[in-house]
Amino acid sequence: MGAGNLKEQPDEFEFFLEKPWSDGLPVVTPTPERISHMLSGTSRDSSEIIGPIPPAMGVATVESVAVHAVMAGCKAEYLPVVLAGAELMLKEEFNVNGVQGTMHGVAPMMIVNGPYASQIGIHGGSGCLGPGFRANASIGRAIRLMLMNIGEGIPGVSSMTVFGMPSRFTYCLTENDEDRPWESLAVSKGYAPDDNVITMAMVECPRFCWDDVSSDPERLARGIADTMTDMGSWNMHARSDMVVAMSPQHAEIFHQSGWSRSDVHARLCEIAGRSVSQLKLGGNWRRERVLAFPIAIDPDNDDCFVPTIKDPVDLQLLVAGGWGPCTAVCHGWSGGSRAVHGRYEV
Repeated sequence: MGAGNLKEQPDEFEFFLEKPWSDGLPVVTPTPERISHMLSGTSRDSSEIIGPIPPAMGVATVESVAVHAVMAGCKAEYLPVVLAGAELMLKEEFNVNGVQGTMHGVAPMMIVNGPYASQIGIHGGSGCLGPGFRANASIGRAIRLMLMNIGEGIPGVSSMTVFGMPSRFTYCLTENDEDRPWESLAVSKGYAPDDNVITMAMVECPRFCWDDVSSDPERLARGIADTMTDMGSWNMHARSDMVVAMSPQHAEIFHQSGWSRSDVHARLCEIAGRSVSQLKLGGNWRRERVLAFPIAIDPDNDDCFVPTIKDPVDLQLLVAGGWGPCTAVCHGWSGGSRAVHGRYEV
C-alpha cells in the first residue's frame, strides 16, 4: 500500500493519540456499537447524571462513563464498578478538585470488596498492583480517563503534579480473599460479607516493608510502623489517609499469634510516629501545621510523640498480594482528602 493510501485512511489509534483524549496509551475506539454493548452492563438510564467532574466541571453521565470504559478496555460487566467509583470520587470529602490541581502525585486507589469483584475477575493476589489483569487495569484506567477528559485534569495545564506517578494510569485491586486470615476491609467498616463495596483513598504508590526475618508480631509491627513514618510524607505533617496492604504471609504471622485485624490496626496507629525533635530535622515540618492537628501536640516539647495516623479511621488496613514477606504502605495526600466508601448494586 502506498503512502498516499495511508494518508487517505487515517489510523484510528493514531487519531486518538493525536488528540488530548488519551493517557498516552492507545485507547479502544468508542464506536456506537461498542458503547451500546458497554451500556448493556447496567440497567441504569444512559442519560442519568453522575455529576460534574472538576476542575472543568464537565458533567459525567452513565453514557459518558460507558464511553470511557470502552476507551479503557473494560468489559461490559465492569461498568457497575466504574460507575460506582465515579460516584464515590465525586463525594465532597474526597476532594477530587484539590487533587486534580495539586503538585503532589497521589491517585484514587479503588479497593473493591464483595462477591462481584471475584465474579468479574478483579485480582487481589500476586502482582495485583501491577500489569497482567484486565479488570484491575481497565477499571482504574477508566477513572483516570474521565478525570482527564471530562474533568480536564491535564498535566501542565490544570494538573500541576511535579512528577505524577504510575498509579495515575490505574489504581484498582481487591483483597486476597482466599488467603486473608481476617474479615475484609469492607466488613471492618460495618458492611456484610456479601455486600459489594468500594473504598477509595487518595494515596501515593506503595513503599514496601520487606521483612523475611520477623516471626514475632511485635517485631513485624515495628518494621511496618517505621515504613509508615517517612519524614517526607504528608502523613507525618497532616491528618492524611493511608493504605497498608499486608501480604498473606505477614498477616498470617499476626493471626497465628492471636492478633485480630483490629489488634494490628490499633497497634500500628499506636506505635507509628516520630518525636517532635526528629520531625524538626527535615521534611515538611511547620509549627502551624502541628497546632492544626486534631490531636494535642506540643511543638515546643522535643520528646512529644507525633503519631502518623491522627485518626484511626484514616488507616485502611487490608490483606492483598501473593505469598511473600512484604507489606505495601501507601502514604496519603496533604490532609485535604478523606477516604470514602459505599455499597453498589450490580
